[in-house]
Amino acid sequence: MNTPPLASGPEGPPSLRPLLDTVLEALGEGARARGGPLPAGGPGAVASRVRDALGDVLPDEGDPDSLRHLVRALAEGAADPADPLCAAHLHCPPLAVAAAADLAVSVLNPSMDSWDQAPAASELEALVTRALANEVYLDPPRGAGLHRYAAPPRGAINPHRPAANNDALVTTGGTESNQLALLLAREIQGPDVRLICGANAHHSLPRAAWLLGMPAPVIIPTPTGTLDPTTLHTALQSGSAPALVAATAGTTDTGQIDPLPEIAHLCAEHHARLHIDAAYGGGLLFSTRHRDKLTGIDTADTVTLDLHKLGWQPVAAGLLAVRNGNDLTALHQHADYLNADDDTEAGLPDLLGRSLRTTRRPDILKIAVTLKTLGRTGLGALVDQVCERAREFAQLVHDHPGFELHEPPTISTVLFRPANATDDAVAAVRRKLLTDGRAVLGRARAADRLWLKVTLLNPTTRPADLAGLLQLVEGTTPR
Repeated sequence: MNTPPLASGPEGPPSLRPLLDTVLEALGEGARARGGPLPAGGPGAVASRVRDALGDVLPDEGDPDSLRHLVRALAEGAADPADPLCAAHLHCPPLAVAAAADLAVSVLNPSMDSWDQAPAASELEALVTRALANEVYLDPPRGAGLHRYAAPPRGAINPHRPAANNDALVTTGGTESNQLALLLAREIQGPDVRLICGANAHHSLPRAAWLLGMPAPVIIPTPTGTLDPTTLHTALQSGSAPALVAATAGTTDTGQIDPLPEIAHLCAEHHARLHIDAAYGGGLLFSTRHRDKLTGIDTADTVTLDLHKLGWQPVAAGLLAVRNGNDLTALHQHADYLNADDDTEAGLPDLLGRSLRTTRRPDILKIAVTLKTLGRTGLGALVDQVCERAREFAQLVHDHPGFELHEPPTISTVLFRPANATDDAVAAVRRKLLTDGRAVLGRARAADRLWLKVTLLNPTTRPADLAGLLQLVEGTTPR
């Protein structure tokens, strides 16, 4: 029996290079076979091709060519986020440098549950998470002179909050970050704390309240797409239990941003805890042109960030920033084999309180490599490019008599629909493009109508690509 080589060893990974060549060749073969942003034929055809490529999942005798066959099948059947016509979701094309760093993590395979499994990674995570927390909680905020809102001084917004060390935890994404934010609120404010959020909030927030056994959340209607401060004030006045208000900076459907400074004022007035879900919009922090849209984010007790959206990281790359690092003591757990008291007292870092997970990858490496490689200017330029492409696409829609624009984009999401089309026709156009593998568009309901959704996260998208997408939709719309 031939034993497959390990990915690494005391002298490095000599066996990895030919496998990498195989993977790159198979990725190229699969992409050429796919021929577009999505595999053609719909779910049935894709499933059939995957079954054929996989065959017996656990054969008696192994096949040394399985890596090539399965990578090729996966690539042929993948949605390609690097294709300009793949624009349905908050699904970014990852930076090559971040993907390469992710490979290094897989080879070294550190586990972030004890220092002796990840000595360098644990220090890297501490340094990078603190730096990113400081980006959220800059005092004064970077580019303060550009702010749309005249936000009061921090002390006036919430004078009862003590000064604290900012911190951040690495998560798998917005859902885990939001769940952690609610868990911290429950542990700090008590089991009766009630979530108050808009109907525009991400579904993971009310789901986290259910999962954590919290009272049923108060869901405030958002007919304009954002949380109205007057309606929030009424909701805060009507309740006597402790409250956690969740605002959104970049809604999933439209990319809109709640009025954060006004919401922060109300939270201070009613002594409510504030969480801001900036899973989408948090990347605006890197842009001097767009950062002012997040004015007020530094007042939040907790902030969700997702760098596998406007950060161009391979999944997963989420964070939860915390204004008061002392809040994280609520997550402390003890396991003698991982964080024995005498080891901790001797100076070995305790990692168990850094996550709800035990075994976890050091996803911080790809983030650190990206921050160092591109810098603030490089990341800001990528953010500015996708926001500009969204503005250009919205203008194309606005100027075309055959289409209707929902509203100008706040970040990089545009809702549009063929003029005079029914909701059923809009849904059919999207499914036709998906089934044919020609374009990947999302769908969203706003103003009681169904819209096609374009989320532009590809900085290399060109104006010609946008015009071609509009022509494609026009040619698919029934007359």
